Amino acid sequence: MKVNKFITIYKDIAQQIEGGRWKAEEILPSEHELTAQYDTSRETVRKALHMLAQNGYIQKIRGKGSVVLNREKMQFPVSGLVSFKELAQTLGKKTKTTVHKFGLGPPSELIQKQLRANPDDDIWEVIRSRKIDGEHVILDKDYFFRKHVPHLTKEICENSIYEYIEGELGLSISYAQKEIVAEPCTDEDRELLDLHGYDHMVVVRNYVFLEDTSLFQYTESRHRLDKFRFVDFARRGK
Repeated sequence: MKVNKFITIYKDIAQQIEGGRWKAEEILPSEHELTAQYDTSRETVRKALHMLAQNGYIQKIRGKGSVVLNREKMQFPVSGLVSFKELAQTLGKKTKTTVHKFGLGPPSELIQKQLRANPDDDIWEVIRSRKIDGEHVILDKDYFFRKHVPHLTKEICENSIYEYIEGELGLSISYAQKEIVAEPCTDEDRELLDLHGYDHMVVVRNYVFLEDTSLFQYTESRHRLDKFRFVDFARRGK
């Protein structure tokens, strides 16, 4: 059976990336150059590049071309509920947290909806960027009820809020409902993160509950899409 040429090109470039011919962040030859190299049409090359993008080998970035992605992505557990500090310890990478916004006040209409809060509730708002190996690649936006977390400081937010809540306040964080979506970058993402031309983010929304089933936290965690892989373990029930 005859194999479509774009599949042959796809396999060839994929093997080159896996073999180290093209490193992460490097740019593949242009469509024009690949057309000449493989003696084929530009449409065939575009199909091959599209398949490479679909399978996580490259990202097409306007003004740059086809950028090779890092296949060694950092793994985030989907089913677990861990703090960034706990996760950073397992990654074995140099990390830093920067607090961009910290305050207490009434919730916006959006946060009222997400936290099921009243307009006169006091809500902590904490916006932090996470720097991993020299790049700001995560933007975390956290909202807590003051009635559950009476006291919070910028220093606590720079370290670990969960460590403080469980260790100092003695609260038992029990479970979370999670939603994972891909969304276009916002102006805030562009301002606070190192996006390098990427125009979409992987967004994880967490609704976090205490042991008594009280919803006490809403989190929006925005990840640069080339840096992370979200993993889970599933077992078939019998």
